[in-house]
Amino acid sequence: MRRYVLTITCPDRVGIVAAVTGLIAGHGGSVLEAAQHGDLQSGRFFLRIEIVADSLPSGFGPAELATALEPVASEFHMEWHLTDTDVHKRVVLFASREDHCVADLLYRWRAGELECDVACVISNHEDLRALVEWHAVRFRCVPVGAEPDAKVAAFAEIDRILEHERADVIVLARYMQILPPAFCAARPGRIINIHHSFLPSFAGARPYHQAFERGVKLIGATCHYVTAELDEGPIIEQDTRRIDHGDSAEELRRVGRDVERTVLARGLRWHLEDRVLLNGNKTVVFP
Repeated sequence: MRRYVLTITCPDRVGIVAAVTGLIAGHGGSVLEAAQHGDLQSGRFFLRIEIVADSLPSGFGPAELATALEPVASEFHMEWHLTDTDVHKRVVLFASREDHCVADLLYRWRAGELECDVACVISNHEDLRALVEWHAVRFRCVPVGAEPDAKVAAFAEIDRILEHERADVIVLARYMQILPPAFCAARPGRIINIHHSFLPSFAGARPYHQAFERGVKLIGATCHYVTAELDEGPIIEQDTRRIDHGDSAEELRRVGRDVERTVLARGLRWHLEDRVLLNGNKTVVFP
């Protein structure tokens, strides 16, 4: 069923929901789903509404709905976004050598669990080419050298690829490179990352082996938006698994990789469905 998804962020005050739903009803629109949240600390209000496209008059599409919304948006000082579920977002996956997240996302995409177009996979190594091309997705290898000039050149090439592919969202599916700050700043709320949830503990190489040596009892993963500050962007989703003293370091790694897959897939799906709204350095998620 085709739907228009309207998301709104604005200063909280009386009458927001009534004004928006009244406008929709005034044009004969049927609301399939609605969720709202008022943040008492920031004084901000968040609203997500799904409108059944066929309930609106013939010829009254997203452009006409956006025009009708403008007076209400101006009155309430709204930041708003309107999407059409028939227009899929274009996703570009970044990866290095580990395949578990890329393989899972490509499987879910082929199975219809993720409503998007996977434009290509960009990697700094050749290891995943066969896997990606088996899914009939373009694979672009862009090596990233250690020298500063080499890294600048690599990300200039990546920028060209992203522009050519008209990327709406980037997913770091275990991409083991630090993105340049300017690259991140140019795409707020459009780069999604996954990492183990031990941070700031056990940073660096072999985090699951480090955790094993400390005898941790919980392991997990965090999906978040990327900002110029490394691993400090707004969190979208997290999950944990309990382990015990009998589990080996490899078992911790196996369980951790499984959590990474599921958390990243949930975070991406919610982003694709416009269920994640930024609230400063936090998010409001309507799952």
